[in-house]
Amino acid sequence: MRPVQNVFDSADYPDLLVGLEGPDDAAVWQLDNKRALVVTTDFFTPVVDDPYDYGSIAAANSLSDIYAMGAQPFMALNIAALPPDLPATVSSEILRGGAEKTREAGVVIAGGHTVQDKEPKYGLVVLGFVDKDKMLTKSGLRPGDALVLTKPLGFGCTTTALKQEKADAADIREVVAWMTRLNRTAGLLATEFGLSAATDVTGFSLLGHGFEMANASGVALHIDYAQIPFVKGARKYAEMWTFPGGASDNRAHFGSQVTFYPSIDEASQMLLFDPQTSGGLLLGVPQEKLDVFKARAKEVDQPVWVIGDVYEGQGIEVME
Repeated sequence: MRPVQNVFDSADYPDLLVGLEGPDDAAVWQLDNKRALVVTTDFFTPVVDDPYDYGSIAAANSLSDIYAMGAQPFMALNIAALPPDLPATVSSEILRGGAEKTREAGVVIAGGHTVQDKEPKYGLVVLGFVDKDKMLTKSGLRPGDALVLTKPLGFGCTTTALKQEKADAADIREVVAWMTRLNRTAGLLATEFGLSAATDVTGFSLLGHGFEMANASGVALHIDYAQIPFVKGARKYAEMWTFPGGASDNRAHFGSQVTFYPSIDEASQMLLFDPQTSGGLLLGVPQEKLDVFKARAKEVDQPVWVIGDVYEGQGIEVME
């Protein structure tokens, strides 16, 4: 981002509420005294074999950044890079998967752009509206908050096992079901309870995105490994070491900020550095709201797991 920051001075753009200077999930532009426009974009290469599922996952992942800001998406644009020799049936299924998942979110795809490339890439530009007073950011954590996660972990090592032809079909079905699940209900739950801190857990892993939140908020995180949810095959694939390359990158970049209890083995540690595609939201929930929050989450069929707490200090400690 530094080359961009060197060109654009945020002081020249007072209506840019979130953008160049922070690690948040989307850019936010003030429209008036009440509303702001939230804008994000994301795209990636296939993580599963089925083209429809790939399009659906990519759309859910792109929409997630809007929900992580406490906003509601309303319009999207396709971004596609497709090989010229890719069968039209495959290309159309990718786009159909994205379109139907976007429609499920109540969002319209109003256009987009496609180029030719050797490897398929697909995603969305997404726009949403947010009430400025209800916006979620990574800097909103406060000491005493509970850390709440809304999807399990283990997507990266499981989909890499698929690429290496080591994955069981049932494990892939489970992961696809989670990756295609929208974070809409989780985002609405966060705004209903007036939360101020959120991010979605994606490529930088639980620990990477968790550290971004801790650093932006000036706090420390204590994470209880035993309370972290994982998809069924995660441990099996971790022991096979089917981690994507990004897991090692995450450990190299964020590892110095994390202290693990000695009883947590290397495979378990790497699961917390595992890049997630269309992962859940990581929320900071004040303790006085936690019981009612969990009860309400059950009412609206939103899975939640309390995985740790926020304290004064710096960095992340992972306990067992």
